[in-house]
Order: sequence, then structure tokens, then C-alpha cells
Amino acid sequence: MTSTSTSTSTSTAPSPSTPSTTELVAFANTLADEARKVILPFWRKPLDVESKVEHDRPVAESPVTIADRMAEEAMRHLIEKHHPTHGIYGEEHGSVRTTARYVWVLDPIDGTKSFITGKPLFGTLIALLEDGVPIIGIIDQCVLGERWIGVVGVGTTLNGVTVTTAGIGRGGGTDEGQQNGRVDDDDDDDGGNRKTLKESMMYATTPHMFQPGEEEEKFRRMCRAVKRPLYGADCYAYALVASGFGADLVVEADLGLYDYCALVPVVEGAGGVMTDWCGRRLCLENHEKSRGRVVACGSGDLHEEALKILGEEWHGNDDVVIGEKREKEMEKKRCVLFSDRLVYLAVGVGIGMMLARSR
Repeated sequence: MTSTSTSTSTSTAPSPSTPSTTELVAFANTLADEARKVILPFWRKPLDVESKVEHDRPVAESPVTIADRMAEEAMRHLIEKHHPTHGIYGEEHGSVRTTARYVWVLDPIDGTKSFITGKPLFGTLIALLEDGVPIIGIIDQCVLGERWIGVVGVGTTLNGVTVTTAGIGRGGGTDEGQQNGRVDDDDDDDGGNRKTLKESMMYATTPHMFQPGEEEEKFRRMCRAVKRPLYGADCYAYALVASGFGADLVVEADLGLYDYCALVPVVEGAGGVMTDWCGRRLCLENHEKSRGRVVACGSGDLHEEALKILGEEWHGNDDVVIGEKREKEMEKKRCVLFSDRLVYLAVGVGIGMMLARSR
């Protein structure tokens, strides 16, 4: 997962007609099909891998390949051809018209490290924002032939079959309450999915994605709170949560828009809840506030429990200073105690020598 610097430009002319949701979903599928055609010929073949280094990130180095770049180029070409007034926000080639009503957010290969090492847990992420809010999301795993499509207000499917966070054929959550910023956690009636944190399986791409300090400490607390932390699935982990296959939540940080926008409709369409660590909606307007910190849960109850840890007000810096002062005080006490023991030892030795001489 990488970030790129992007330039923005505004749209100048309104679209001659507003496409229907059905048409937009069909076009999103076309984009995913095109990306598949580009990516698959490179799968498990020798590839030149370039490194992008960003020193201000917890994991500074990230790989990029010709497959990443060509897949995004192919999708951008189709958008410019068929929807020239729509905006584009891409990981590899920057952004244009980001103030347009509709903006496509593209991550051609989320999980490039998995891709270049032959692990089929990467995915192509395609999102459509309407007025800055994700309304359509696709997670496409081209090697396994799996495609999740999430549509706000409609639901989530895996290869055309409806899935929910409660599991196959078990009924899911509702779209009610997913309005105006914070998701309503009280609509969670999928009784079979009411797990607590201590019963839950939690994913993160890597424990190294959390900045030292607040992020790192809160993630450690989450690891202690859940049944088992798991790593290494990138976007695929969110698909597992949405499908109810056994993964219960994902907690991550340091994500770009292209890393999470497509995931939101997939998770929420399946009855789950996905926000930033403070419970804010993940959207273009809140991106800077959210700081790339996301949590996706299979139920509202689980989300609420996670936010008690992730959303807690942070006083970590003060705690660190206090801890350092206490440690210094303890060190002084240890030094004094050690010095006293040396004095007592010396006195004892002296008395012993005097008594020996007197004999």
C-alpha cells in the first residue's frame, strides 16, 4: 500500500446525462475486466520491480511494477473515453477533476508485495465516489477469479451471489443508519454474528504499518483484546469480513484513499461497519482528519467495542514523559541502594579484619 503525490484539476462541464446505478456498476465491472486482462499475463512471471521510498511513512519502501502502471492506464483510458467529465484518483498516475460529482478511485494492484512473491491475496480496487462519498466498490482477485461488488443501498455480492458479514445464508445487517458521517451501530440484528473482541479474529496487513506512539500502542491493545491477530492479506481481509468466512475485523493505518474507498461499500453493503478510528465516515472530505486509520467490523457491536480502544483520547506523550521520570527515579534509588550495600560490605569486612587481628 503506497501513497503518491497528486495534482488536482476541476471539471469544467456537467455530464450531459446522469448514468443510473446499474450502468455505473456495469462500467465498474468493465474496468475490472480490463485490469484483469493486463495483470494476469504478468502473474508469477519474471518482473522488474521498482521501489518507491517515502521516509515519512512507517514502512518507507513499497514496490511498483509495470503491471501496476499498465492496469491503471487501461482503466483510466476507458474512463476518459466513456465518462470524460468524471474525475480520477489513481495510485500510480495521479488525479484529475477531483471536484467532479463522480470520481473513480483506482488501485490497480493492492498488495504488490503479495503479487511479486506469487501470493494470490492481492486485489484490484475500484471505487466510485459521488460527491466525495464511496457508493460503489469492487475488490477483484483475478487469479482466484473472485470479485466482490458492493453498492450502497443495494448490498454486496461475491461472483453474483449475495454475501453478508453474518456468513452465507444467515442474513445480514441493514443499510439503515449508514447516513451522515457516523454509522449507527444499533441496527445490528444479526444475532449469530454478535462476537465480542475477545472472541474475534482480527486482520492487519502488517504490524509495521502503525506509527510509533498512539497508533502502535492502540494496535497493541487491540492485539491483546482479540482472540487472535492475523497478518498479510491486504484488501482480501476486508473481503473475508464482508463474506462472513471467519474474519471478524480489520484494523489498519497509513492508508491512502485508493487503499480504502473501494472497501467501504463492500463491507457496509454486507451489513458491516467501516469508519476511521474515531467513528467518522470514510470519504474525501474526512480523509485528512481520518489520517488513513480505518477499522472494518462484521457487526455494529464489535465496531463499538473496537472504538473504545481506537477512539480513546490519547495522552501517550504525557505517559511516556511520566514513565521516563519514574524510571530515572527508580534508577537513582537502585544506585543509592547499591552504594549503601557497598558501604555496609566494606564496614563488615573492616570489622572482621579487626577482630581477626585482635585474636
